[in-house]
Amino acid sequence: MILVASCKDAVSETANAQESGWEVVTDSLPKKNSVDSKVQMILNDWLEFSAMERSFDKIYTTEFREDFVLIIEELVENQKKVEQGVYPVTFDIPHIKGRQKIFQTYILKTKGDLEYRQNPKESILQMITAFNDLRNQFNVVVNNTLPDELRVNEKN
Repeated sequence: MILVASCKDAVSETANAQESGWEVVTDSLPKKNSVDSKVQMILNDWLEFSAMERSFDKIYTTEFREDFVLIIEELVENQKKVEQGVYPVTFDIPHIKGRQKIFQTYILKTKGDLEYRQNPKESILQMITAFNDLRNQFNVVVNNTLPDELRVNEKN
């Protein structure tokens, strides 16, 4: 009886240590970059991206590792929908699709870290950086002041 009781205490202490360690991970995450109002108008009409962005925002409110695993699963599914969906004309260019592919890579890296019980902090930071880079690329594309002739030749 004493042996069972002593083992049970050790397990609960380990679980508490994991949960308190998870709070440290979510508290130190960098914030999501903002976009121009012109970009936001385009993104508001892009339903697949809006769903992915809502999933991404949940990262900052999660309290437990298990919840974060579910959020990453949701993010993987929503990212697939964005990739397979129709892009707005302004963002249907290789610059945006390349940034999105990088974001997908870091989502999957984070998912792998979580599945194999690795410390996901570095991959989470990389994923957030990739998402911020994607949002910055939206700003660059919309605020590009090059004439249309030069942008058309840019594809060659």
